[in-house]
Amino acid sequence: MTVEEIRGNMSGESENYDNFSVGMKVLAVDDDPICLKLLDGLLRNCQYQVTTTSQARTALKMLKENKDRFDLVISDVHMPDMDGFKLLELVRLEMDLPVIMLSANSDSKLVMKGITHGACNYLVKPVRLEELKNIWQHVIRRKEVEPKNWNKSNDQDKANQGGVEEYERDENGNDDDKPRVVWSIDLHKKFVTAVNQLGLEKAVPKRILDLMNVEGLTRENVASHLLALISLFSL
Repeated sequence: MTVEEIRGNMSGESENYDNFSVGMKVLAVDDDPICLKLLDGLLRNCQYQVTTTSQARTALKMLKENKDRFDLVISDVHMPDMDGFKLLELVRLEMDLPVIMLSANSDSKLVMKGITHGACNYLVKPVRLEELKNIWQHVIRRKEVEPKNWNKSNDQDKANQGGVEEYERDENGNDDDKPRVVWSIDLHKKFVTAVNQLGLEKAVPKRILDLMNVEGLTRENVASHLLALISLFSL
């Protein structure tokens, strides 16, 4: 299934968030000083607020001290003090921030490993300015699925169970009839397991949905998530 075919099955228009990207707070992590400097320059060119570090452990410490300090993390995969995938796993579990993986290696197995661990994107070096201009969308998507007016314990319970029973609220705070999917780590892993079982070429939304067997999940939900995955392999 191609990206165009999936888009043809999806409906609705996305909101305009053009002004959101200005000042978005990004933490960039790369042990290569030249790559880090280039990345810093490109991110600033996009009008993001950028903090850089050459060590994954330092990045993790900064995030733990104040997780609200950053909107998004972009990290190299291969680093000496801590594997980038380990950093990704810890950030996703403890802070639930969107993380983009960065590497000179475009091997599909490595890309899939990043997706399995919860990366929202995988960029191949050298990174292009056009790619970085759109990374703010991952923050918006995360904010769109954040529960509103729900207590924290209920949110955590739903996240652990797969989180497909959350409902949109209208401007008056009333529940809408349309459930929205919260792609929790567990739900995402079920999705990746299904894709791996079918193979990317044969992974169509209906077959993935059947294998996942999650109550409340729709074909459209899966198609949207699959589109994001296929886009990574089109870099």
